[in-house]
Amino acid sequence: MDALSDALQHIRLQGAWFLNGEFREPWCVDIPPPEQLAAMFLPGAERLAVCHVVVRGQCWARLPGQEPMPLHEGQVVVFPHGDAHLLGSGLRHAPVSLDHVIVPRVPELQRVSYGGSGAATLVMCGWFAYERHIPNPLVAALPRQWVASLEQQPCQAWLLPAIQYALADAAAGRPGAEAAAARIAEILFVELLRCHVAALPAEHAGWLAGVRDPLVGRCLGLLHERPAHPWTVAELAQALAVSRSVLAERFSALVGQPPMHYLKHWRLVLAARQLRQQGAALARVAASVGYASPAAFNRAFKEAFGVSPGQWRDTATAEAPAP
Repeated sequence: MDALSDALQHIRLQGAWFLNGEFREPWCVDIPPPEQLAAMFLPGAERLAVCHVVVRGQCWARLPGQEPMPLHEGQVVVFPHGDAHLLGSGLRHAPVSLDHVIVPRVPELQRVSYGGSGAATLVMCGWFAYERHIPNPLVAALPRQWVASLEQQPCQAWLLPAIQYALADAAAGRPGAEAAAARIAEILFVELLRCHVAALPAEHAGWLAGVRDPLVGRCLGLLHERPAHPWTVAELAQALAVSRSVLAERFSALVGQPPMHYLKHWRLVLAARQLRQQGAALARVAASVGYASPAAFNRAFKEAFGVSPGQWRDTATAEAPAP
């Protein structure tokens, strides 16, 4: 199994486009914090990630306290944790708030022209929602920002035209346009992740570096494919045709913890998601993630999440919206 695909499946990714804009110099827009973005575009979500695709022209983006990032045609800047940031032709211009530029009408795509009378930059903006209340190694591994150039990737031939098609489709108001645009936005997020993983320095450590590594990536795939299996390092090493010491050392160096520690954490992540489902039985959840003893599962879960599995499940049930 592909560990990256499995982790993406478990964060319940949801995406959409919210802005197709022509901005003329001078201009500068203040993108609000993730809680405000969520309130604007997806009420009830914990927070949103955002991305900006520079279709034509150039601009700048900056996180508070960070150096400005130049963005050129064909590049995409991603803020996976939804941090507040500035986007503009020049970041010394007085910024205006996003809600001054658009009035959100979810899920309608906004088409706007904004700014002065100078050179034009075409920007498409999308938001992405995913689960954050359950720890996930993919989410934890994402930086505050990264820039990708789709024109240098295998998806160049079809993804940018697909984005343009989705925007034209939405503008024409064709039935099903919003659903099609949402799927393309989600595909874009996956491709941007691939770009980020491919661009990681050779010396980079972390979960994403482990996914990229031929040996550790295959090991992660086995653990994700059969999380309830009573794996041992010896059995994993045999399946991967390497020695136990080589596997343990390489895995720990990249992922930051031994394989069995990672497996324990991933099992509890899976259990936490299952417990959020209405009517989840504790014994059944424990068995599904490899715990023969409900008592052992209870201890491990409470150590990881600070509450018992029953308390976690009951809290989720109490927070669920009325049918």
